Amino acid sequence: MIKHPPRLRRRNGAPFHHSPKAVTDARENAGLTQKALAEAVGISVSLLCDIEAGRRNATPERLRSMARVLGCSVADLQPSAGVTQLDDEPPVPEAQPVIKERQAS
Repeated sequence: MIKHPPRLRRRNGAPFHHSPKAVTDARENAGLTQKALAEAVGISVSLLCDIEAGRRNATPERLRSMARVLGCSVADLQPSAGVTQLDDEPPVPEAQPVIKERQAS
């Protein structure tokens, strides 16, 4: 029986090692399908889909493999310095007045 290493899961809110959009853009620029990239890297299509959607984290080893196949650097697949995955989410409009009301009490 093959013994696999334990699976590492990203804690909720933990930063990604990769930028989901950058991985998708690099794959599309290389003219590869998800299936083609997944096969070249040695992962399942479902895992690649989760990586591109931001549901799963790409390990540093996988990022190196993806960068090699895509013909780019690992840095091209990583988030820009100082940018987190939540920066592009708009604030919830109702949240601000509720916070102010609680502070006034």
